[in-house]
Formats: sequence, structure tokens, C-alpha cells
Amino acid sequence: MRTAIRLLLFLFVLLVFANGSFAQIAISVSFGPPPLPVYEQPVCPQDGYLWVPGYWAYDDYDGYYWVPGTWVEPPQEGYLWTPGYWGWEDNAYIFHEGYWGPEVGYYGGINYGYGYNGYGYDGGRWERGHFAYNTYVTRVNTTVIHNTYSARVNVPENHVSYNGGSGGVESRPTPQQEAYANQHHVGPVAMQTQHIREARGNPELRASANRGKPPIAATTKPGEFKTGAVAAKEAGAAYKAPPANAQHGNEARPVAAPANEQRGNEARPSAENRPENASQPPANNKTHASELQAHTYTPPNTGNAKTDKKYQQQQEKLAAQQTKEHQKLEQQQEKEHQQAAKKNYDEAQKQQMEQRHAQQTRQLEQKHATQQKQMAQRQAPTHQEQREAAAHAEPHPAAPNPEEKGH
Repeated sequence: MRTAIRLLLFLFVLLVFANGSFAQIAISVSFGPPPLPVYEQPVCPQDGYLWVPGYWAYDDYDGYYWVPGTWVEPPQEGYLWTPGYWGWEDNAYIFHEGYWGPEVGYYGGINYGYGYNGYGYDGGRWERGHFAYNTYVTRVNTTVIHNTYSARVNVPENHVSYNGGSGGVESRPTPQQEAYANQHHVGPVAMQTQHIREARGNPELRASANRGKPPIAATTKPGEFKTGAVAAKEAGAAYKAPPANAQHGNEARPVAAPANEQRGNEARPSAENRPENASQPPANNKTHASELQAHTYTPPNTGNAKTDKKYQQQQEKLAAQQTKEHQKLEQQQEKEHQQAAKKNYDEAQKQQMEQRHAQQTRQLEQKHATQQKQMAQRQAPTHQEQREAAAHAEPHPAAPNPEEKGH
């Protein structure tokens, strides 16, 4: 029972941690994601569920991987989903997380299909407390779900998966979309977070394995990768492997978020403790690699000795890699300090060097924080483990007291 409770508490803490980071961290990569695959939308499983399109996510270890599109129950009545998107900024592709809100905001002009054609959402609308589905672009069983309508939608033939950069979609947010961004927001619900985590752990969904044509392109409900899953019909375009000289390590960057943007009902850092933009360092920021401390990890305790050993080895490997990167940056910065002393830098040159060092140190720590978060997500209990833990944790009914019979 103790093991089961620990598993459940670990999952709860993981979800809280993931919730707290909504819209504050974006992942940047030096090369863009593959084109969006062509797939058929599964039939809506239940009245009130809304479509969340699939997209390419990124992981340090596995590169780009496909997160299947799926039907999701919104966090509250009247809310719509604004998909996340990749955009070319500051010489890198940065991912902007999706969110729930009263209006569909800007999502890079990306044609995700099934109502998300680059601007707004044409797959349905809220009417008097019920969601009405546009059957022109949304697959619904009308014998079961009756709140439907049909309105023609122009569907572009475009499978580009990112905004800006070389070959990207040329689109900018309108004043109206910018206004929507300031409305009350809610981040991905818990089932979406679990859906993403399971997609990350599935080797078949990695672009390097499926070459842009994932075998699970969409699902009926989050996390259900077998029952009702739909395979991609074809890749959006010919798959191109990452350049040989591409930087695979990603960098976590703070992203400004509207003051009224939230992740579910979880508390978020106050404005004074939250970075306002990518160039502003977070509070208590270290300015040199020599000030950084070695990262520590919570020893795994899944109740399975073999699994714990495997997870411990993964943690030690990542810790060794991060320590090596600390040392490398420290040596580089110390070398620059020595050069500055030899060349007798003036105050302006020294200030410029120190600013560069602070930025390098901050970016390294942000990268490591993202790696630790991804490690925790990979090592979190699966659905099956959760079910087994819950089954073990359920109290057995107490035996009847013979003396109470007949009362």
C-alpha cells in the first residue's frame, strides 16, 4: 500500500510541476519539424468533446516526435482550444504552447485541418451551453449527436508545420488575435499532459522512425493509442533528416504570458517573480557557470527494483552530462576573463562580456531544467502502473462483526 500511495503522490506532484510551467518555458531547436502528416479524424466519441489537432513535439533524446490528434473534454463550458505552434524567432524554432480560452487565438497560421485552417476554428461553436459541430469538416455520428450544422469551409492544401524561417508559413497575429491572447486562459488538462507523455515514450512516434508518417496519427480519446487509433495515410511531404551539423540540444526560454493566463486551477508565480521576456533573467539568476551547483535528482522508488535501477542509471547519466557542460562553460568563461585582463578591456567591453556570460549561464540552467522535467515525465508511472497502484491502494471491505448480525 505504501508503494501504491508513493506512486500516486509522485504522479500528482509531477502534474502540479507541469502545470506550474505553462506558457513560461518554450523549447527552441535549430531545425524545423517535419511537415504535418495526412490522416483521417476519428469520429467524435461523446457529445461535448472538442478536437485537439496533432503536432510535432521535441525531445532532447529522441528529436521530433508526433503527438496524435485527439478528442478532449474541455475544462469548462464555452472554452475552445488554441493549438500550440512552432515559430522561427531569435535564430531558432521556438514552440509556443496551446491553451483553452473563450476564443481561439493565434496559432502561427498553421493548417492543422479539421476546422483549424490557420485562422480561428471552423469545426464547431458553442450555442446556449452546448457545443454544435460543423459536420462539413468534423466527423460526428449524427444518429447519436444531434447538435450539428453544416457550413462550407475552404480547406487549404498546405502541410507546413511551422511559422517563419525557411519555407515556413508567412503569418502574423492580427490585433483581434492579440486581444484574445489577453483573455483568461487555461492550459492543457491533465489528460492532455498524460497523452503527450505517452506519445513521447512511444518509439514509433519519433520522426526518425516513422519518417513523417506516424502509425498513430490520431486517437478517439487521450492516451488510448490502440482502441480507435488512426494511422497516417501519408507524410505531408518527403521526409528530410535533420542536418548533420544541427544542434540537437534544445534550450528552454522564458516566454511572456498574460497576467490572466492560468494552467487549470493551479497557482502560478507572481508577476514580480516571473520573467517578462526571453532576454530578462529570472530572479536569483547566476551570472557565471562557476556559481552553478551540481544537479540532484530524487532517487526513484517505483516499488520495482529493476525499474528503479534503470531509472537511477538514467539520472546518473544525465547528471554526468550536465556536470560536464557546467565545467566546459566555466572553462570557456574563465578563458575569456583571462583574455580580457591581458587585453586590458575597458568598462564597456567588460560589461558586454559579463552580460554575455550571464546569458550563457542562464540558458544552460534553463536547458538543464527542461531536461530534468522531461526525465521526470518519462519516469512517471504509466496508466497501467497507476491502475495497479490504485488497485493495491483500495481498502478491502471490513469483515462483518458477528455480534452485529440481525441489527
